[in-house]
Amino acid sequence: MKHNIQQRLEKLRRSISEKKIDTCLVLSENNRRYLSGFTGEDHQFDESAGALFINDSKLILATDSRYELQAGKEAPFYDIVCYKEGLAKKIPDILKLLKTKRLGFESKRVSHLQFNKISEELKLNRLDIELVAIDTIMENHRKIKSEEEICEIKKALLIAETGFAIFFDSIKSGITEKEAAWALEKELREAGGDSLAFPVICAAGTNSALPHAIPGDGKLTNGIPLLFDWGVKINGYASDISRTHIIGKPDETFLKVFNTVETAQAKAIKAIKPGISGKDIDKIAREYIENNGFKGKFRHGLGHGVGLAVHEDPVISPLRDMIIEPQMVFTVEPGIYIPGWGGVRIENMVVVREDGAEILNRMETGWK
Repeated sequence: MKHNIQQRLEKLRRSISEKKIDTCLVLSENNRRYLSGFTGEDHQFDESAGALFINDSKLILATDSRYELQAGKEAPFYDIVCYKEGLAKKIPDILKLLKTKRLGFESKRVSHLQFNKISEELKLNRLDIELVAIDTIMENHRKIKSEEEICEIKKALLIAETGFAIFFDSIKSGITEKEAAWALEKELREAGGDSLAFPVICAAGTNSALPHAIPGDGKLTNGIPLLFDWGVKINGYASDISRTHIIGKPDETFLKVFNTVETAQAKAIKAIKPGISGKDIDKIAREYIENNGFKGKFRHGLGHGVGLAVHEDPVISPLRDMIIEPQMVFTVEPGIYIPGWGGVRIENMVVVREDGAEILNRMETGWK
């Protein structure tokens, strides 16, 4: 991992140099971990476990006393600076040390309030520093995964599938969505997940027509769609899976919907290769679904990147014309959602290789 971090830093330094940026300020939790190894968590948007300052010759990790020892242990390439009055007040001293004139920052992570605080501290210290948004640099770097990262994602996926298999083998008709979601969460943790990648979705019957349904008091009974969406994190890396099952014998509607989604996914995965756009992959699955009588029933993009974040680049959607490259990892998750009846979604994870897509899942897509 240390070797990977050094390579990432070298790549970032080249990128910011091309944009004539003196120093890069990294605040987001995932990018901070990606570039340093520091695992401190931001528990909510207006809290921070620390910030990285990166220029062509120096690395600084600024944090508070809660994380000082942890930062020193986990980020050996960085000088650790401990602030006592908040990050904004410490920034002028750090930027003076680094002789910064153009500061690159993540505009997606910095709130308007935080931006104003930083600007005010720079003004009070009479520092004439230009602030430049660099979000696309970080996104472009993280969307291409190393083999080590892919290995961690595979581990997270295997644990997620192992936990689900144990859970579903013991499932009983009549339990509520909430009870099922909790039972699955327990199995995922006991199977070895460090944490959930996101809250478990368990949606029964008509509730499964909501792509991001919240588990409630609806019961898992025979003959209705049961949609599950779950994942775990291992060493910071996430997995993301959806499966739709049924207890008992399926009717003709379920079979038609399920088979349409399953075939749409297979066609999309078969088309994946370097150089194709995410928009074109989405189109293949979407047109198949629409041509089979379900126009307007596929209500979201076909997929998204997965890594340190459960949703990251690339985006596989009709709204983003992103070119697919080797070593990208993303989901392929077509769905059909019918109000008053329910929904079916099947989600696999793939990694792009030179000759096409490698499916990372071992679990079958079929219902039982």
